[in-house]
Amino acid sequence: MNNHLYRKTFGPIAYVYYFKSKNMKQAFILFISVAGLFICVESHAQDKQAKADSLKPSERKYEMKQYFFVMLIKGENRSQDSVTAAKIQEGHMKNIQKMADMGKLIVAGPFGDDGNWRGVFIMDCKTKEEAEELVKQDPAIISGRLKYEIHPWWTAKNSVFK
Repeated sequence: MNNHLYRKTFGPIAYVYYFKSKNMKQAFILFISVAGLFICVESHAQDKQAKADSLKPSERKYEMKQYFFVMLIKGENRSQDSVTAAKIQEGHMKNIQKMADMGKLIVAGPFGDDGNWRGVFIMDCKTKEEAEELVKQDPAIISGRLKYEIHPWWTAKNSVFK
């Protein structure tokens, strides 16, 4: 039997696989089988999602998940000149991006006033020690421009964060 699988490329990421066979009956049966399998899998996934969507909020499974809430507070050393303060802030933003890229930082943001509370992090870490280790790498913490408090914080899974 001479069966061949070919790939036709249409640009950098679009492509189609196609099958050539001298025995068209076998090729047709293979195509119908694969298409049927795909339809069954997709249909099952849609049914499962429809069932979950149809549940009343009171019928949905309620699970709590622990995160760590980090309160960023004005530090004792805020006397840096504007150039140094800008470099510290740039490093602070890079550290935020690094923690987000690692999947450890879920929420980060500053407060809109000029109080002692400067901002918050909500972190997805296994332990308080892991969260603290990451926070201690922040240039604003290292320089003393910010200090922090870390508290375990719980919320329902899939209610605020996935």
